[in-house]
Amino acid sequence: MLKKLSNRVHYMPHYSETDRPALGLICGDNFSVIVDAGNSPAHAKDFLNLVEKMDIAPVKFVVITHWHWDHIFGIKTMDLLTISHEETKKKIDYLKTLNWDDASLDARVETGEEIEFCSDMIKREMPTREHLELQPPDITFDHKVEMDLGGVTCVVEHVGGVHAHDSSIIYIPDEKIMFLADCVYQDFYSGEWSYNLDELHKLLEKIKKYDTNWYVLGHQDPKTHAEMWNFFEDLTSIGEIVDQETSLEKAVTKFTDVRKTNPTEDQLEFIQNFINGNLKK
Repeated sequence: MLKKLSNRVHYMPHYSETDRPALGLICGDNFSVIVDAGNSPAHAKDFLNLVEKMDIAPVKFVVITHWHWDHIFGIKTMDLLTISHEETKKKIDYLKTLNWDDASLDARVETGEEIEFCSDMIKREMPTREHLELQPPDITFDHKVEMDLGGVTCVVEHVGGVHAHDSSIIYIPDEKIMFLADCVYQDFYSGEWSYNLDELHKLLEKIKKYDTNWYVLGHQDPKTHAEMWNFFEDLTSIGEIVDQETSLEKAVTKFTDVRKTNPTEDQLEFIQNFINGNLKK
């Protein structure tokens, strides 16, 4: 089902069993816009079927937040003009040259080009992929693009981040809602999952400049401003505590000394993420 964040903004929740990310719908008076195309033709169809039942202006564009498979495999099925950052298009142009059968996926996992988690989820979402056809975006931008949908505008801005350097956010100023997709998540394509504190600071500065009440993430439920920034503050604090440390034991000791408590399971994971980022430097 589509869930309502405001009269103008809806979303389809993420589904972790097959790594389906949240998809968005922004409704203007003149036309509507979809955020991300889904992780398969079936995901895209499910979303479009729900949109067709709504009394809204016709959908004109799909905006792609970044190049990862779970956000782009439904582009062809959406069959709409598609907008992305120029780097996203380059990545999808490359993905279009690859084969997606089990043997090809397994081979790329072996070489490290693909990660096992994504390979497993692709197989689970699409047991057969003979008819999978990737389609690059039609329109690209460099830094930022704004669209007037009629009665509501949306801003699409490239923000980067370690998860995917081409990541873009979609901000709806009239509704104070932002689609973050996956930009605040870890880098998981270059070895162990990691964060880089300097890159995180740069990313959060770009996000912070927008007055936002709700944040829609790719693989979590939407968060209020307070929930999101409590998380960001905890995450950056962990990064500052870890600093340049490369020993988990020493980093945990530093955390315990500063916080006067032991890290939770999630905090321990973030400590390890920042250590992994230090080890990659």
